[in-house]
Amino acid sequence: MTSPTIKNKIDQLGDVLIEIFHVVGLFVIGGTIVWSAVGVYLEIMQNSNFASLKDILLLFIYLELGAMTGIYFKTHRLPVIFLIFIAITAITRFLVIDMKSLVSTDKFNLIIMVTSILILTIAAGILRYSETKYDTKSECSK
Repeated sequence: MTSPTIKNKIDQLGDVLIEIFHVVGLFVIGGTIVWSAVGVYLEIMQNSNFASLKDILLLFIYLELGAMTGIYFKTHRLPVIFLIFIAITAITRFLVIDMKSLVSTDKFNLIIMVTSILILTIAAGILRYSETKYDTKSECSK
């Protein structure tokens, strides 16, 4: 049977190892986001004289991923609303790129996409409202 002091030391070591894994993992994710965004940006610069709307929306997705990672790094909270923003941007990008093929195959697909954006927007509004009404930031930032 282990004594309480040994158990406490093992628990502290486990906490430190988890924190190290957390920081290293976030640096890897952040570095990958930056690497990918720079790669896309250089490709845009090399292959065309201007950035199209689909390119700009893709860069916004990278920006939102970076912001989400930064917030998670600072607060240890995953801002779910950023995932919703990323989904809305991704659907919008898909609509911008594939609008003609989307409507030519089945007009119902367009309704599904627009309805998805509407549902995600309502979800983001509910999250924002509940965040202000039930201020849980102090509870989650331990």
